[in-house]
Amino acid sequence: MQEELLQFKLQKVWTPIDLPKGKRAIRTKWVYRNKKDERGIVVRNKARLVAQGYTQEEGIDYAEFFAPVARIEAIRLFLAHASFMGLIVYQMDVKSAFLYGTIEEEVYVCQPPSFEDLQFLDKVYKIEKALYGLHQASKAWYETLSTYLLENRYRRGNIDKTLFIKKDRGDILFLMSSMGELTFFLGLKVQQKEDGIFISQDKYVADILKKFVFTTVKVASTPIKTNKELNTDEEVEDVDVHLYRSMIGSLMYLTASRPDIMFAVCACTRF
Repeated sequence: MQEELLQFKLQKVWTPIDLPKGKRAIRTKWVYRNKKDERGIVVRNKARLVAQGYTQEEGIDYAEFFAPVARIEAIRLFLAHASFMGLIVYQMDVKSAFLYGTIEEEVYVCQPPSFEDLQFLDKVYKIEKALYGLHQASKAWYETLSTYLLENRYRRGNIDKTLFIKKDRGDILFLMSSMGELTFFLGLKVQQKEDGIFISQDKYVADILKKFVFTTVKVASTPIKTNKELNTDEEVEDVDVHLYRSMIGSLMYLTASRPDIMFAVCACTRF
């Protein structure tokens, strides 16, 4: 928690101020998380101070909040190209990445729980940077990162806008930590060997089997027949639509390493 607040100080995230008349302050909370590796072993305990962004009002506290997300196709193409070129892929982490993003809206937050200034309890913080939890945080960070990279002769990918390429070495403005060779990324287990790069989702499969208790459902062969008709089963109870969509979304991501289930999953998405 102290390390998190030190990053706030270094990045000049906020400024203590009296709450202006007619304004309101958003509450903050601490979120604790265990970061695990591909084997499910805890490698780091992390504390993060986040704003309760669900209380933000559109048009007042934020305008737009979208940010591009890396496409799984681009990640696969990148790894395939690295394998073809015989390159070793390394992974780095930007420490408190969102805190580099600058926000334009006028946003105030309450003092962090357990770290209130007892001499100035009536003070709030005016946010200058993209505090985690704010709706516009991811967009602000992406704009900061992409602007810096483009100004330093990086070239943005045409197919995936989150992929930036630079042939010569350059300096990095952000505080980063090296995570070594890429072994686990966005649910993908990556094995870099002499004869190529292999990806699998063993841990992801185990997680969704446990989450949805797939061991209790009827099994079906894959690939499914292309001319097989899917009809309503009148003898069973209706399926929870939210649970079903969650299942299909999880299976869609599994097709990143299991193209053999692509047709069957896509057939289920139509229902």
